[in-house]
Amino acid sequence: MSFILVTGSSRGIGAAAKAELAARGIEVIGHQTREGDGGNIAADFTDPGAAQTLWDEALDRSDGDIAAVVNNAGLFDANPVERSDIEWLDAWEDTLRINLTAAAQLSRFAVRHWQSRDPGPDGVRGRLVHVASRAAYRGDSPAHWHYAAAKGGMIAMHKTIARAYAAGGILSFAITPGFTDTSMAGDYLDSRGGAGLLADIPLGRVATPEEIGRIITFCALDAPPSMTGAVIDANGASFVR
Repeated sequence: MSFILVTGSSRGIGAAAKAELAARGIEVIGHQTREGDGGNIAADFTDPGAAQTLWDEALDRSDGDIAAVVNNAGLFDANPVERSDIEWLDAWEDTLRINLTAAAQLSRFAVRHWQSRDPGPDGVRGRLVHVASRAAYRGDSPAHWHYAAAKGGMIAMHKTIARAYAAGGILSFAITPGFTDTSMAGDYLDSRGGAGLLADIPLGRVATPEEIGRIITFCALDAPPSMTGAVIDANGASFVR
């Protein structure tokens, strides 16, 4: 049986994706930053070696059969420009490492792994699903340069992977949610005026983690190979391209 690795799966979008995939009969290998309950692998992505540790343990648990990787782990902490130089740089580097570099490391490990495998009946060797953000396209608040930069980098990385490896049966998909009803987004909504911010969302509400989880599941299991390279928006029409 094939396995799917989902990072940041202890809460929010990651937990919803894990549940959706499990409901489809998929064996999911979860990840969280610190040791805890739930059977997830603990790996703190601020440590440059953590992605390698996570990948190695996931390979061991799956007996070398990881069919897809969902890059969902993220950090969304404010980083005001008024901070000291070292505080601002530290926050920048932590956010880039967690939101982009760790995803790049895992994507690289997965691509190399799949290149050594035979394709399935549909010609697919493996799938990457990257949970980015509408911030990749429209930017974010003045205190979130680092977050927008990381998510923009994730989209550029995703497109590069899709173009580079499609012929070899390695597929890449990206999802760009707007605000989602998670603890991470909730703190931001409160700081920006709460319900007043919903005026910017024509749908009149933020997305639910379950909605994004269903899109992740579609990309990881059902999206046809011709969709590789696609970016799927899920922001209630608050940003349309």
